Amino acid sequence: MAETKAHLFYVEDDESLSYVTRDNLEFNGYQVTYCEDGQKAMEVIRSGQKFDLCILDVMLPEVDGFTLAQEIRKRDEQVPIIFLTAKSMKQDKIHGLTIGADDYITKPFSIEELLLKIDIFLRRSKYTGILKSGIPTTIGRYNFDYKNLNLAYGDEEGETLTQKEADLLKLLNENRNQVVKRSYILETIWGKDDYFLGRSLDVFISRLRKYLGRDERIKVENIHGVGFKFRVDE
Repeated sequence: MAETKAHLFYVEDDESLSYVTRDNLEFNGYQVTYCEDGQKAMEVIRSGQKFDLCILDVMLPEVDGFTLAQEIRKRDEQVPIIFLTAKSMKQDKIHGLTIGADDYITKPFSIEELLLKIDIFLRRSKYTGILKSGIPTTIGRYNFDYKNLNLAYGDEEGETLTQKEADLLKLLNENRNQVVKRSYILETIWGKDDYFLGRSLDVFISRLRKYLGRDERIKVENIHGVGFKFRVDE
């Protein structure tokens, strides 16, 4: 048994799969809090318990994985969330990514794949926390406080962004007036470039355009087939 290295929240209603998965996770040094249905998982989330990473099956009794993820995101914008999905659920994958999940694994999956993703997201989560700057950045008439996930127009209170929205805006702003390739954005923020993550990226770009829409000088241009260019005209 390895030394305990992180606390995972695992929600899965398949008894056999959950037993094997928990056994492997614990053997590899993870502390696991497990729930077999969505209602019990919701009670754990609302109790305020903190986790380093969450693994949620989408199809659950009582309360589904999407609802659980939304509840988690209300309390913690940074904790990585991995969805377990059925192979045919294309729209569900896209929906899950746009409401705050970091990635998905299609069933059936190997424990090696799950362990790899857990390791990647735990390391990225720590790295993001270290890199956060406390200095607000001016973007046109907006003040962008990446550390506090806040985008404010002038002296107004501002909009609270999700971690992914803040990461995307930070990346685009750091590359003003340059074409940023879709593949680079996806690999930098989501960890890989694939169809479902690409669809999710388009949703996030639309959200940023809406948030920044009060300043006509700010443009997020779509460079067809390549990526995006972020402009703040003088």
